Amino acid sequence: MDTGTHFVMGIALGGLATIDPVVFNHPETYQSVLIATIVGSQIPDIDTVLKLRNNAIYIRNHRGITHSIPAVVLWPIIIALLLYLFYPEVNLLHVWLWTFLAVFLHVFVDIFNAYGTQALRPFSSKWVALGWINTFDPFIFGIHALGIVFWIFGSDPRVIFSTMYIVLIGYYLYRYSIRKTLVSVIKKRIPDTEQVILSPTMKFFQWRIAVITKNKFYVAYAYQSSFTIVDEFERIPLPDTPVMNTAIKDTNVAAFLSFSPVYRWEIEEGIRYIEVRFIDLRYRSKDHYPFFAVVKMDHNMNILTSYTGWIYSKEKIRKKLEILPQ
Repeated sequence: MDTGTHFVMGIALGGLATIDPVVFNHPETYQSVLIATIVGSQIPDIDTVLKLRNNAIYIRNHRGITHSIPAVVLWPIIIALLLYLFYPEVNLLHVWLWTFLAVFLHVFVDIFNAYGTQALRPFSSKWVALGWINTFDPFIFGIHALGIVFWIFGSDPRVIFSTMYIVLIGYYLYRYSIRKTLVSVIKKRIPDTEQVILSPTMKFFQWRIAVITKNKFYVAYAYQSSFTIVDEFERIPLPDTPVMNTAIKDTNVAAFLSFSPVYRWEIEEGIRYIEVRFIDLRYRSKDHYPFFAVVKMDHNMNILTSYTGWIYSKEKIRKKLEILPQ
């Protein structure tokens, strides 16, 4: 989820913590738990700072080790012990328990996005991305914000947030049922489907779709249970050639390939250089594909420059590519 949603989730969880008698009856513990749930709801995304280095490092590591099983165990211990230094009168066990819940919930809700996490590390580096919920879901953010407003104006947080979480469980199950129905419709229309990758949008019934079959990739969008195919590409394996073997060793391209499960590739040979492009098919927006990797090399297989990342404007894509040597 986005930073704002994780923030309001942390506040709401701090309010829900008042159902715990130890938290409710001990002001210092309550204050520590509220701080801990807010911090714990944000801390796994500390790896966002990697974007300051470059996109390749960010793509390879964001939602990786900081969302892993060891991290989910260690973050609450670190946060609880740090708070204990400032609030030695708190009940450390209950501060740790609610911090653990905040960290776990952060990682748990992230797996429902199309981006996903490597939540199974160190046992598996596979990206877990269920594709039920958009990174920013207006309903999820809105119901948390509304609950916090009611709390500010004096309503009992135990009632507010207990009710809110029951509603959210129902919401997630409903999203799952919509997704399941849509996948069934797609498989009936494209019988040789091997995999369906759904990316929910901020619009409740609208989805981006990438379908993998034995011989083709299909790109589509859906509204409710109907979908429209907008692009299709031949599924061509990467060739075992000097050009491609050089390209896939590039840092930016390797990061792209480690993250993208469905992409097409292109090779353009010019007089002065060779350009190899990899285009992720999951995020089609306004007739173009914003997540890609590109590498340029000379005819001696020396890499001149490369890039990977998300660019949502065709004009910015052209500008980004124009800075590459011609």
